[in-house]
Amino acid sequence: MISAERRADVVWTGTLAQGNGVLQLHSGVATDLPVTWASRTERSEGKTSPEELVAAAHASCFSMALSGGLAEAGTPPDELRVSATVTFAQTDAGFRVASSRLAVQGKVPGLDADGFAAATEAAKDGCPISQALKGNVDLSVTASLM
Repeated sequence: MISAERRADVVWTGTLAQGNGVLQLHSGVATDLPVTWASRTERSEGKTSPEELVAAAHASCFSMALSGGLAEAGTPPDELRVSATVTFAQTDAGFRVASSRLAVQGKVPGLDADGFAAATEAAKDGCPISQALKGNVDLSVTASLM
């Protein structure tokens, strides 16, 4: 059985609105990533946000799940282009991650548009990041063949 842990750390200084943080990914692929409240709610201006990181996680997880599902069905993809747009919104209950909208274009020999749409729905429902978000965040996927 596979089990893996990943780690990220943030050092935050100051208040929520005027403060800032520095994010470190322990894999080493990204260090000293700046994060602020303004980058989360207004303009990124070269800084990241938790929602951007969720979008990155969702897009990469979904692409792996879709690729695996297509290969298992006998139609491995030549290419998948996936984007995830995560919305951070103020609601009556406070600030929430409201949605994650996946968009995928695929080059999949031997698969028609209906088959591709079905495969993308299955991947959306089955990828581990979708599972972590399910029930708390509105999840959707749009798909088209290249």
